[in-house]
Amino acid sequence: MTALTSNYEDKRQDGEIIAVKVKASAVIYKGAMLVDKGTGYAEPGVDGSGYIFLGFAVEAATGGSSDGDVSVRVYKTGTFQVPKASAAQTDLDQVMYIHDDNSVGTSSTNSVACGTCVDIVDSATIKLRIDNYTK
Repeated sequence: MTALTSNYEDKRQDGEIIAVKVKASAVIYKGAMLVDKGTGYAEPGVDGSGYIFLGFAVEAATGGSSDGDVSVRVYKTGTFQVPKASAAQTDLDQVMYIHDDNSVGTSSTNSVACGTCVDIVDSATIKLRIDNYTK
């Protein structure tokens, strides 16, 4: 690429919701936490080595016969209410890690960080702020 020599339209978008291609045959439910397992495609969240948190699914999607046949819209920012076993006031401001596509904890085997606890709803639920944790 070369430096600009005239005006250019950057086609900017806010980035709160981004479409991400889905891994073949992956079943994604609305509200699921999603990860990239190193393939470049969205899959339901799990605690795996080298996995990257992508955000929360805006809608349900099922991958097609080939990787990338289908896309899913993903929230990249915001605060979400999620299950956490034994949620306590000491969780406030702590980094949370994915356990599966619908639960988090203050630790996990592979440390797939997904956000920060910003509120305790009850003994089994927190509010998770994902800004700056999605890729």
